[in-house]
Amino acid sequence: MAKRLSREEKREKAVIDLINQMFIIAGHDVTYDDVLGKDNWFQEYSMTVEQGEEFKKWGKKYLMKNLGMRAYQAEREMMWFNVQWGLTYSDWQEYNKNEN
Repeated sequence: MAKRLSREEKREKAVIDLINQMFIIAGHDVTYDDVLGKDNWFQEYSMTVEQGEEFKKWGKKYLMKNLGMRAYQAEREMMWFNVQWGLTYSDWQEYNKNEN
């Protein structure tokens, strides 16, 4: 029988899973283990705004399922995740022009 994870262990696993999925969605052949211990690794990689939106949706569902968060909590958590570890957007300028 598998060991039951504590709340803190679940959160740590969630960060690792989110980072790994972010790299997958962004199309980078990198994992959490590859960037562990590197400073500012998130500035070395980028994703499109569309990929960022896909990642946020995936992350929200993941957090709701695996950490039992409500939708608004998961959305807020994904915003904080993006501030801390989110990749830069390669097409932000172009995307911003189209919005105005």
